[in-house]
Amino acid sequence: MKFSIIGGGLVGSLLGIVLKKKNFEVEIFEKRSDVRQNPEEKGRSINMALSDRGWLALQKAGINESVLAHAIPMYGRMIHAIDGTQTFQAYGENDQAIYSISRNLLTQLLISEAEKIGVAYSFNQKCIDIDLKDKHLLFEQYNTDELSKHNYDVLVGTDGAFSEVRTVLSKTDRFNYHQWYLKHGYKELHIPANANGTHKIDKNALHIWPRGNFMLIALPNMDGSFTCTLFLPYEGENSFEKLFEPSQIHEFFNKYFQDAISLMPTLLEDFEHNPTASLINVSCFPWSYKDSVLLMGDAAHSIVPFYGQGMNAGFEDVSVFDEMLDLNFEGFNQLFKAFEKDRKPNADAIAQMALDNFVEMSEKVADHKFLLRKKIDALLHEKYKKAWIPQYTLVTFSPEVSYAEAQKRGEIQALILDKILNINNIENVWQQIDYQDYIVQL
Repeated sequence: MKFSIIGGGLVGSLLGIVLKKKNFEVEIFEKRSDVRQNPEEKGRSINMALSDRGWLALQKAGINESVLAHAIPMYGRMIHAIDGTQTFQAYGENDQAIYSISRNLLTQLLISEAEKIGVAYSFNQKCIDIDLKDKHLLFEQYNTDELSKHNYDVLVGTDGAFSEVRTVLSKTDRFNYHQWYLKHGYKELHIPANANGTHKIDKNALHIWPRGNFMLIALPNMDGSFTCTLFLPYEGENSFEKLFEPSQIHEFFNKYFQDAISLMPTLLEDFEHNPTASLINVSCFPWSYKDSVLLMGDAAHSIVPFYGQGMNAGFEDVSVFDEMLDLNFEGFNQLFKAFEKDRKPNADAIAQMALDNFVEMSEKVADHKFLLRKKIDALLHEKYKKAWIPQYTLVTFSPEVSYAEAQKRGEIQALILDKILNINNIENVWQQIDYQDYIVQL
């Protein structure tokens, strides 16, 4: 039985590893060149934030230790107010952390591990046709325009938000598909390391400059630098359409990110040369076709990056599929149906939570009422442990809890917190309240 995977990025390579370890024949086709020889240009990616769901998948594949050596723990958010003051907000307890790692570096590690155990890669291969009936793939090689035809037993599309495999499935009967773009785009910027290779700001935090409907974030790299991302509307008063001239860019950053601008000596150069990229949501169903084609990762459920769960959700797809392969399904058709039935509600849940979290990151983290809400949230967790677990903890540090369940519990807890925050003089009495009745409601 041969698995053919279109898309040799993060999810496709991890899937190749777990399938090969189950003794399947695996071939991966990737339209880009080998990232190990030709790293992508700067300015086209957002650093990855590995959390427990992703780590669990890597652990099952046996490669978590090699990845950990290249990741930096971030124990919380460092909020940069417009006046330059900084406030640290821990993500969890007992040194719980998410981990910053370069997308390119992680991709290189996964490809090398996959090749080491016998996964076959073909790079620079653009898929131009898929014959679902005869199970044929037609590729065009980028550098030679040479055409090649391949047969497949099982085809898995892990080829991202603009998946060629999904495009073919969209022409099959009763396939539902929806995509929509945010009004915001993003641009990658850069904070270099100090001359001695150290980080200019706290390396163990995800730095956020929240400014209402836009924000700047920064994630640490192993070389002492930070990958920064500006999320900004395409149009409007504060938007990319208003930032063309160097004077406009400098004035904008000096007004809203004054403590960051001094850390970014190549700001104008980066702003000019790095592309402005869009943010897209993709939703579709079903994720499979008969017993021969399956979608996974962004090809099935592309989400915005504001919960740091896009890659983790894709890795969890691989982890769940790996477990299901060990169950006694009567053929791949039944397996695929069970997989998509399990994963679709969870993909929808994290997609919505990611959209909601943009408002939290860009607006609420600097609001005193939100900060009080977080303190009460943490206090309830401290008092009642498993009866009250903050939604962020459920999503990020509790892989045994599904995304859908985390969303449901979070919505209930949000309603209860709304009631608590309406208590008279709550700012002064929140530590003295008997919260037992609210826990009963939960």
